Parts: sequence; structure tokens; C-alpha cells
Amino acid sequence: MMIHVALLRGINVGGHKMVAMADLRELLTRLGFAGPRSLLQSGNLVFGSTARSGAQLERLLEVGAEKHLGLQTDFFVRTTAEWDEVIAGNPFPREAARDPAHLLVMFLKDAPGARDVKALQAAIRGPEVVRAQGRHAYIIFPDGTGRSRLTGSIIEKTLGTRGTGRNWNTVRKLGAMANA
Repeated sequence: MMIHVALLRGINVGGHKMVAMADLRELLTRLGFAGPRSLLQSGNLVFGSTARSGAQLERLLEVGAEKHLGLQTDFFVRTTAEWDEVIAGNPFPREAARDPAHLLVMFLKDAPGARDVKALQAAIRGPEVVRAQGRHAYIIFPDGTGRSRLTGSIIEKTLGTRGTGRNWNTVRKLGAMANA
């Protein structure tokens, strides 16, 4: 049995796509996953599953959430090993130690091309800094995400793929849960 981390995109934010974490855990149990646990109210799940690819799990979870909860959203699934690589591959270790709430990891459906990453870096009009590795973009928001003009929509449009972000504190907590 492999342990996976699943992130839901855009739920319980600003009163939109409201769903209880208990309902999500119940959904995972109904779908046959082992020991589902959640973190916070923003759609962070850890669960066990027999070997399936991340893309297969994402699709199964997306269809299940729509069918059983009436929830249309994207799921982003990573194995524990992939999650550990996200943490180890952080290109901003000083910022992570100094101000983890302002370091965001954007989990992406697909790996963007180098040209798209350069276009995103060129589109930045503030103090933000972006580095991408595979299906992850690491972004420093020195003034916070709420004040930034570098929005999720701009990131997704420029990179040509959907994503969901989690701050470094949440990334580390989910890593600890997945490895427990």
C-alpha cells in the first residue's frame, strides 16, 4: 500500500465550493482508500492506496467527488516519495526557514515548458520570485499572496496548466503526516 497526498483546488475559499473535511474523508473511504486523514479546511488529504498512477487517482477522486458530493474541482495527487522530493527540491531554503508563510508551492497538473516558466518570470510586476521544477512551482510572495498581482489565474494561464498552491508550513505538515 502506498501513501498519497491529495490537494483539492479552490474549496472552502471565500464561501465557494464549501465541503466538510469529514465528507471528504468519508468519500475516500467509500472509494476504497485506507486511513484517510485531513489537514486544515482547505482540502489537504493523506491516504493509502494500492498502486495506481497519480493521474488515475486524480481522475477517480474528481469523478467520485462530483458524483457523491456534487463537487467539481481538481485533485492533485503525489506519492510520499514525490512529496519528499518537493520538500528536498525547494530552491529557497533560507526563505523557507525565515518566512515559511510567504513561500508557496504551486502543485501543477502538468510540467510547464522552460519557455512558459521564463514567460511567467517576465510577467512578474512585483517582488515575487518564481522557480519551477517538474510539476511544481515555488513562489516567494514577500508581501503575501493577498497583495500580489501575481494571481493564480496569471500563473495558470502563463504556464498552460492548472494548479493549486500551499504555503511552506502546510507542505511541511503534510509531509510529516504522509511519513508518519
